[in-house]
Amino acid sequence: MVCLPGAMLLKLTLEDDMSEGILLQTKNLHVEYGGVKALDGVDVAVDEGEIVAVLGPNGAGKSTVLKSFFGLTPVTTGEFFWHGVPFTPVSHEVVKRGISFVPQGRRVFTRLSVKENLEMGGISVKDKTLLKENLSSVLDLFPDLKLKLKKPAGTLSGGQQQMVALARGLMTDPKVLLLDEPSLGLSPKLVKEVFHRIRDINQKRKIAVVVVEHNLKSLFEITDRVYVLAQGKVAREGPALEIENSGILERVFLGQASGNGVI
Repeated sequence: MVCLPGAMLLKLTLEDDMSEGILLQTKNLHVEYGGVKALDGVDVAVDEGEIVAVLGPNGAGKSTVLKSFFGLTPVTTGEFFWHGVPFTPVSHEVVKRGISFVPQGRRVFTRLSVKENLEMGGISVKDKTLLKENLSSVLDLFPDLKLKLKKPAGTLSGGQQQMVALARGLMTDPKVLLLDEPSLGLSPKLVKEVFHRIRDINQKRKIAVVVVEHNLKSLFEITDRVYVLAQGKVAREGPALEIENSGILERVFLGQASGNGVI
């Protein structure tokens, strides 16, 4: 029998407790594009029910984190865990696990109706009754879309198209929603609406959210925890309020910090 020192035993116990709520996680993630490092040893974890923001300047690797989780980019090295169990991200399998991805750019099928767009989001749901229930549940979150179900998605405003994209991402009833720049190109009024919907998705549907976003003011109002990336590495991680008041974002965006700390 091996007896562990009290401090070590306490550390292991705390680590076990922390890992229990972790839903999605990557460790030591490395990604390269054409020999250029996009991510260099990144660790990101998402707990059940929280909103996590991934922030940093252009080229820091933010979107690459989301795409890696969803199996959309080749990974050089790294480990992925779902409920603590290792897995290899492959897009169609990731969806079945309960992970959904909404890419930037309000990508809708412009010639399809709003309803058809939403149904495309649930194409992996084979049970027709369940698909109908998911559609009803999604429309409860986005009531404005109920009156536009028959309209071609391409005729909607930019803000409405973003709502369609968000709603479509919920059609598989995911446990984790990955959002890449959801407010990109929207007016300040619509930005506020988008973040209101994200908070509703998190609170009413109990869905964990990982969001890459440039609109920091609105984001910090709803975010639980933040990862700040610089030069493909994690420069800082912590509670949203702590990160907001730390000054790390100013230093990162001004090029005065790296993944190894403040310059």
